[in-house]
Amino acid sequence: MQKSSHRPMIEKPAYMLESVDNALRLVQLLRDVGAVRLSDAAAELGVAPSTAHRLFAMLLYRGFAVQDEARRYHPGPAMGAGPARRGWTREFTELSRPHMEALASRCGETVNLVIRVGTQVRFLLSAESNEMLRVGDRQGQVLDAERTAGGKILLAELREEILAQLYLRPPDWPEQDTTPGDRTMPPEQFEAFLRELAGCRQAGFAINLQQTEVGIAAFGMAVRNHAGSALGAISVSIPVVRYQQHLRGPLIAQMQSAVRGIEADVGDIEV
Repeated sequence: MQKSSHRPMIEKPAYMLESVDNALRLVQLLRDVGAVRLSDAAAELGVAPSTAHRLFAMLLYRGFAVQDEARRYHPGPAMGAGPARRGWTREFTELSRPHMEALASRCGETVNLVIRVGTQVRFLLSAESNEMLRVGDRQGQVLDAERTAGGKILLAELREEILAQLYLRPPDWPEQDTTPGDRTMPPEQFEAFLRELAGCRQAGFAINLQQTEVGIAAFGMAVRNHAGSALGAISVSIPVVRYQQHLRGPLIAQMQSAVRGIEADVGDIEV
C-alpha cells in the first residue's frame, strides 16, 4: 500500500500560550507584509498598543525586527537567518566558555562569543560579570556584522573582492531599490568601510561605539585555529560610560590573554 505524502493536520494546542502566539503572529506579519505600524499590529492581534509595543521590543532585542525613522517595523536580520550549518560550533563554544568566564570576572564586563555567517554575526555564548551596571546576555542574537565589534574584526579577515561581493552596491543601483536592513553600500561608503577594516586589522581589534545600541560600546578580537583561520571572535560589551576607562586600561591586554588561552584549546578545530 502506497503511503500518503500529505502532512497530518496540525491541531491547535489545547493550552495556548497567548503571549507566545502573539509574538509568532507578529513574526508572520512582518514576514508577509514587510512594513508594519504599531497601531496596525495591535489591531491585527486585537491587543492594546502597549502590549504590541512590548512584543515588538522583544523581537527587536532578538533581531527579528528593526525599526526605521518613521517608527515602522520591518523584518530583522534574524528573520532570514538560516542554520549556521557548522558542526564545530558546539565544541568551539564549550572550549571557549571557561576563558570567557575568567575574562568577564577580570574585566568586570560581559564577554560574547560570535561567529560570522555572511553579513551577519551569531552570538553563541555570553558570560556576564557581577557588576550592577552591565550589558545583558546576547546569546542567540543575530546582528549585522559591520556594526558589531566581533563582526568587524572577522570581516577584516576577508579579501577585498569578497567584501565587495557582500557589500558593494553598483553605482547605477537606484536608491529607491534599497530597503531597511539592506547591507549594500555605495562605492564611497564602501571605500571608507575598507579603510576602517584595514585599521582594525592593523590594531588587532575592532570597536563598536554605539553602532548597535545607544549607550553600549564593545571591543572585538578574532580567535583563530592552528592553521590561522578565524573561527570566530570574542567581544567585550560595556556601558559607554566606561568606554574611555577601558580604552586606556588593561582590557585589550586581558582580551589578548583570553584569546591565546582559547586558541590553545580550539587550535585543532577546522572550518
